Amino acid sequence: MHVQSTAVEAATPPVLECDGARASIRLNRPKHLNRLQAEDLDVLLRLFDRIEADSAMRVLVLTGTGRAFSAGYDLNSVAERAASAAEESAGSAFEIVVNRLEDLALPTICRLNGGVYGGATDLALACDFRIGVDTGEMFMPAARLGLHYYKSGIARYVSRLGADNAKKLFLTAEKISAPEMLRIGYLTAMVPPESLDEEVDRLATLLAGNAPVAMAGMKRTINEIARGKLDEAAADQRARDSMRGEEIKEGVRAFAEKRPPKF
Repeated sequence: MHVQSTAVEAATPPVLECDGARASIRLNRPKHLNRLQAEDLDVLLRLFDRIEADSAMRVLVLTGTGRAFSAGYDLNSVAERAASAAEESAGSAFEIVVNRLEDLALPTICRLNGGVYGGATDLALACDFRIGVDTGEMFMPAARLGLHYYKSGIARYVSRLGADNAKKLFLTAEKISAPEMLRIGYLTAMVPPESLDEEVDRLATLLAGNAPVAMAGMKRTINEIARGKLDEAAADQRARDSMRGEEIKEGVRAFAEKRPPKF
């Protein structure tokens, strides 16, 4: 996979960077708090496909440039589409991106380098893990804007955070701080800004060293259970397949030899 330049630009589409088994996508519009534009959505979908197709990639880290993770999706784009019945299908474009991120086969980490707002709160929630700085904050302003959020996003809030926390965040549109984000389970871990990279690196290294097929299968099963849409036969088949697959052979050998497995 080609490694793109890591140079920070004032306003560019999301940037892909690769380092060993880790792929990183960095939102890169810092002057606008990494607000996502319509053109960014197609870029993200292409990057997701590219990363998932590369067997060398074992973990994805999603982060932002500058002082915020993301201010969400451009509200002007939402309003323009809402005014046009012909563009009704495009209204789901952001939802498609978030759902695709949640369904990625490899494990995902959101590196919350700062505040997270609007639709970006759902983008982060679609990741398997969220590590944020203790100076961060979040809020979902849908009720203040007169917007009924899309149903898969609300479902993700409910399944991850519970109905009461989802109601508090959606219906009050109140801003909450990083300690509260941790308390309600939005954050997997909260760290000082100077420790953010260390904690992300620790988790990414751990995930990259585990069995990718087993992880992908269990992630799919967990997500299906969370949605109340478990394909029981397929989950049972994945479990049976794992018992005679190459990963378990290597895992057992490594355990017996007291060494890290090589998947």
